Amino acid sequence: MFSPGPEEPCAPGKEPAKYGELVVLGYNGALPNGDRGRRKSRFALYKRPKANGVKPSTVHVISTPQASKAISCKGQHSISYTLSRNQTVVVEYTHDKDTDMFQVGRSTESPIDFVVTDTISGSQNSDEAQITQSTISRFACRIVCDRSEPYTARIFAAGFDSSKNIFLGEKAAKWKNPDGHMDGLTTNGVLVMHPRGGFTEESQPGLWREISVCGDVYTLRETRSAQQRGKLVESETNVLQDGSLIDLCGATLLWRTADGLFHAPTQKHIEALRQEINAARPQCPVGLNTLAFPSISRKEVVEEKQPWAYLSCGHVHGYHNWGHRSDTEANERECPMCRTVGPYVPLWLGCEAGFYVDAGPPTHAFTPCGHVCSEKSAKYWSQIPLPHGTHAFHAACPFCATQLVGEQNCIRLIFQAPVD
Repeated sequence: MFSPGPEEPCAPGKEPAKYGELVVLGYNGALPNGDRGRRKSRFALYKRPKANGVKPSTVHVISTPQASKAISCKGQHSISYTLSRNQTVVVEYTHDKDTDMFQVGRSTESPIDFVVTDTISGSQNSDEAQITQSTISRFACRIVCDRSEPYTARIFAAGFDSSKNIFLGEKAAKWKNPDGHMDGLTTNGVLVMHPRGGFTEESQPGLWREISVCGDVYTLRETRSAQQRGKLVESETNVLQDGSLIDLCGATLLWRTADGLFHAPTQKHIEALRQEINAARPQCPVGLNTLAFPSISRKEVVEEKQPWAYLSCGHVHGYHNWGHRSDTEANERECPMCRTVGPYVPLWLGCEAGFYVDAGPPTHAFTPCGHVCSEKSAKYWSQIPLPHGTHAFHAACPFCATQLVGEQNCIRLIFQAPVD
């Protein structure tokens, strides 16, 4: 449930408590083909009318597949750890009246609350860039929220399937902890990074960690799907905080708490900033024509008045066709103001308010994509290493997932005020 529907009434006139929201990195306010049902760029988690959380109860050690199947067919949630052909440990889960569970994954089956597909960097509107083989798990992770304040949210690797089962086969990384309980990792893992200092303009990136099926925190494996787990980090927990990043190997999600969103800028705020910058009537310093950021509803179409910028120096112009240099790459031009050579791109306003760490004016652009946001937001995302592929990390634009380049990964824009 994402908002109270007709079949799920809450108290008359009263919104259910919001736990927080998940925002998928790489989308500027909506999926390229529009948000539909459980597949969208932003998911809100609300308190459910009835608790659906589960907690571990009975443990069975089984030597025959038939006995294992009998337990998993009982209609209860369970996690099966296959140790060998002759031995499986099945942990049964029982109803937990104090928590709500939300599941995230690639599967469109009913147990998945939020359907997530691979993010293709920079392809805001390309239908042809289809992923041939996804690396996101069908049942990737589950988020369990306390139903009482302060509504603590915890993340666990793997989600229960349509049979209410999580199955870790012989090849999956799994082990028995010193206290006797079983645990394991999913094939490509669920990685989490908690920023130091929360999600504010003063925040610093934290360390990426891996979360186990039972919610323990480990250092990263040597490669994404290595058999050997990392080291247990006892000083850290699986509790999500405002600004925590969750990587599912193909898509990265940002967790915003309800309180964090309450203090964050909104879509209306960003629209007001757009109108304010347009009202100042910035001009092309060469053509002297007035520039204007297109409306948020037209954020895919390059318009005649659209501002363009030279990303090496930050000078903002209107579109023009000169400045090509025979000794440079096709998209590199020479700025007529300062003669600096570099990429020349249209500027797009960052419209996803969840990515802003403050409510400052849109003064900085990411390089090389040209998405514009506040200085502190640009500098924050420019220093965040995001997982890429199976063992690489690099900074990327949160609005389109393009890998950032240049000295600072972003540039301060230089607008020219009207001469009249």
